[in-house]
Amino acid sequence: MQSPALSALLVCTVLWAGSAHAQTGFFKDADLGLGEKLIAQSKCVACHVSKVGGDGSAMYKPLGRISSPPALRGMVEQCNTELNLGLFPEEVHSVAAVLARDHYKFK
Repeated sequence: MQSPALSALLVCTVLWAGSAHAQTGFFKDADLGLGEKLIAQSKCVACHVSKVGGDGSAMYKPLGRISSPPALRGMVEQCNTELNLGLFPEEVHSVAAVLARDHYKFK
């Protein structure tokens, strides 16, 4: 169960991200190289494997829960917060952009 503060943070993140998406193309300014590096350094795949088994890729589309770029960015921010990764907002954005490119392919 999430704390009310974390829930509020996630809502604010999704709302901010949604307004940015409408104006500029959500991941237009993301640094994909940085996102790839951070995914490797943060051991995201190992964490996903421990949670869902296999190669961890089942984590990326849990019953359609992540259906938009803002929702994906919010989920990456939730991982950042829960795991105390210490990623800055632009780093979270870059990680989410790589995941969108490699796994979600939003239209």
